[in-house]
Amino acid sequence: MTADRWEQHPCILIVLNRRKCMGSHRPTGLFSWLRALYFSRPAPLSDYARARQLIAAIDRGGVPLDTARINAIARSLGLEVSRHAPAEETIQRIRQALERAPDHE
Repeated sequence: MTADRWEQHPCILIVLNRRKCMGSHRPTGLFSWLRALYFSRPAPLSDYARARQLIAAIDRGGVPLDTARINAIARSLGLEVSRHAPAEETIQRIRQALERAPDHE
């Protein structure tokens, strides 16, 4: 292709420069490949472990800002939570659920 043809299709240059095609999530380069191989993400936590982390963060003085995250944790524990429920009420219900199942992993 000639130079002016590349100018007419700048998206081709972007695809070729990024070495990605059709939304590939495969890392490019040796370092990225090694990092993906050896430093993968840890296994996801259980529902009860996430709830314990949330309560521990609140007890340390943290302020929960994302009520959707709190509601999602409560729902994963099997609680029915309204979208409009206050965060403090939901946190109290999560505490009660953790007290009912202290040794659950």
